[in-house]
Amino acid sequence: MSKEEQFDGMLLAMAQQHEGGVQDLLDTIFSFLARKTDFYTGGGAGAAEKLVTSKFQKYQSTAMQKYEAEKVERAEKEKKHKERLEKKKHQDSLVNSVDIGDDKIVELTDEEAEKLQKEIDSRHASTTEIPVAGPSTSSTSQPETPNEIETEEEEDEADKGKLKPNAGNGADLLNYRWTQTLQEVEIRVPLKSNFNVRPRDVSVTIGKKHFTCGIKGQPPIIDGNFPHEVKLEESTWVIEDGRTLLINLEKVNKMQWWAHVVISDPEINTKKVNPEPSKLSDLDGETRGLVEKMMYDQRQKELGLPTSDEQKKQDVIKKFMEQHPEMDFSKCKFN
Repeated sequence: MSKEEQFDGMLLAMAQQHEGGVQDLLDTIFSFLARKTDFYTGGGAGAAEKLVTSKFQKYQSTAMQKYEAEKVERAEKEKKHKERLEKKKHQDSLVNSVDIGDDKIVELTDEEAEKLQKEIDSRHASTTEIPVAGPSTSSTSQPETPNEIETEEEEDEADKGKLKPNAGNGADLLNYRWTQTLQEVEIRVPLKSNFNVRPRDVSVTIGKKHFTCGIKGQPPIIDGNFPHEVKLEESTWVIEDGRTLLINLEKVNKMQWWAHVVISDPEINTKKVNPEPSKLSDLDGETRGLVEKMMYDQRQKELGLPTSDEQKKQDVIKKFMEQHPEMDFSKCKFN
């Protein structure tokens, strides 16, 4: 702790007891100097005023520099947040997407999407899903209230007591609401105050594994450890309408669903998460290769043709037979 910060706790406690704000606090300080010291008379005529003015100007400069820096930082955060929202809207409006469901993953055109939807509607059968973006719910599951406690008899013992994800794959808790994609976590914290809250009125600390937020001078609304790490340089926060604190956390691991924002809060059942559609181009190279292989194998099965693995085996056998024409393979059975 620096020398200038050593009395912050004491001064904050004093400030909180002055309902009239800074004006009342200054009254107390200058009253103390007048009653208990020779501040006004000890230095000669005008010395006290000169001292106050010099200190005022010194810290005014520091405060203005800090204010301008925070203003630029807030503008940058708001810009990034708007860009994220625009990007999300753009992704949601894309026609070509990976359709996760009905036991297949296919990149579709308008016509193909319409045709496939008609086929899905006509079958009305429960299907096995390929967890590219994470586990998802069955297309035949019954609608249920978000964040209801799991009660199905067939559910795993480890998942009993967990919350059902809300529509945004997060949870609606007592003090805040959170949603998530594979890329980021969004937290909305209502600020229960009788005034329009400004950025300087709140305290938000985002670490790689720890998070704290709330109104200054009040107990934190959220205070705990993240279940997984976040990217500090890509995580932002803004105040919406003076009433809501909006935090965006960028995940480090973009292939993992979070069960909670901080480990002290209730968990959701991530097996019930419903992943958003995504384009193949949004996936990383390794995942995209795996998805394309699965897509190819699915199409081959539908056409009654060998999958990529089966084709490799056949190629190896064919090459071996060509290298050994003297051998009789007529009675061999290749699986």
